[in-house]
Amino acid sequence: MVEPITVEYVELGELSSPKIDKYQKVSIIPLVFLIFYEVSGGPFGVEDSVQAAGPLLALLGFLLVPFIWSIPEALITAELGTMFPENGGYVVWVSSALGPYWGFQQGWMKWLSGVIDNALYPVLFLDYLKSAIPVLEGGLPRTIAVLVLTLALTYMSYRGLTIVGWVAILLGVFSLLPFIFMGIVAIPKLKPSRWLVADLGYIDWGLYLNTLFWNLNYWDSVSTLAGEVENPSKTLPKALFYAVILVVFGYFFPLLIGTGAIPLDRQLWTDGYFSDIAKMLGGVWLLTWIQAAAALSNMGMFLAEMSSDSFQLEGMASRGMLPELFAKRSRYGTPLVGILFSASGVLLLSWLSFQEIVAAENFLYCFGMIMEFIAFVKLRIDHPAESRPFKIPVGTAGAILMCIPPTLLILVVLAFASLKVMVISMAAAIVGLVLEPCLRYSEKKRWFKFSMNADLHDFHSPYQ
Repeated sequence: MVEPITVEYVELGELSSPKIDKYQKVSIIPLVFLIFYEVSGGPFGVEDSVQAAGPLLALLGFLLVPFIWSIPEALITAELGTMFPENGGYVVWVSSALGPYWGFQQGWMKWLSGVIDNALYPVLFLDYLKSAIPVLEGGLPRTIAVLVLTLALTYMSYRGLTIVGWVAILLGVFSLLPFIFMGIVAIPKLKPSRWLVADLGYIDWGLYLNTLFWNLNYWDSVSTLAGEVENPSKTLPKALFYAVILVVFGYFFPLLIGTGAIPLDRQLWTDGYFSDIAKMLGGVWLLTWIQAAAALSNMGMFLAEMSSDSFQLEGMASRGMLPELFAKRSRYGTPLVGILFSASGVLLLSWLSFQEIVAAENFLYCFGMIMEFIAFVKLRIDHPAESRPFKIPVGTAGAILMCIPPTLLILVVLAFASLKVMVISMAAAIVGLVLEPCLRYSEKKRWFKFSMNADLHDFHSPYQ
């Protein structure tokens, strides 16, 4: 994945990084685990792939789809994230290639997709605990639990990205270790023939593809933290490389153990089924560990996504796309207004079911990724001589070809979306189309103060 470029070009990267040196930067190990939690967080939530398509296709999906989707997305993130090492991330990429209006649309859809995604983690958290605490299954106790959990994790996000990064390391190790132990105790019970079970006449393609896509995307989320990374030109590509390995292993190994050691009943493979497998293989102690790991993993995913979403809003405000108040930082270096907005969105969307959340955020995310692919290719064509500290070792034709397989996957995922998800997602996209001119009007009327960070550089004229 890594091929540093040594040719001297215009130092765009140096111009693009805001001067926020007074805040502590994130080093490579915490960044790897932040990416891990932005993308994965462990195998919690992959169970539906077995229910939808059986063991063989579930295993093949998590082994092959990374080559079609995850690796191209990670490579593009590494190139453009080091080209524009600032917190706007993919918003800046699209803005530089297609103009500020479409940059705002990218920011709106990706932020909304991230908030929808974050609304899922309290749901998953409670799904893993409800077998131990039945009162959390529904009603007022569940609603209160979602509220308390969201507020507690939001406060932790407010306390600083460095703290979030090191917490992510501890949570990641704790979340993955029980599956190593589960693999060890499962060895005598493994039957390789169970891995080959497939029933092509009984496949829920919509659920299967949405589960794969949701569990293997969001590699570009780390780009909205690029301004907080220590030496991003080297740290970001390396962190993405290690994170890809960690994520794929974290999915494939538990699925291999679970499907190989337990007789197949596809209807049982729903959210939280790894807890039942742990009890069958290792007893109550392993069940308890898996449930605790799942709960803590969802905490890690919430923290990583909240950081990405809130710093994205800060990056957009630094480019004059949002009011200046979104760029204000707390004494811990975190964007307070962005955190509050993102947390409010999570609470408003927490009533949705698991599958509705996955389908809705996938639909919006797909639109954003198409614009990223267009921006990647267009920047290669229009600005070939700009500094790229990390550059994918392909020419313009190779860049286009690399984007074709993930784009085809996007179109397939969109085709399987339900009418309800399509209507809601299209309505959300239309809101963004109207919101941008409304913000420009409020700027003209001076209802809100907008400003452009002087340290930032763009190929298009800024709003100011």
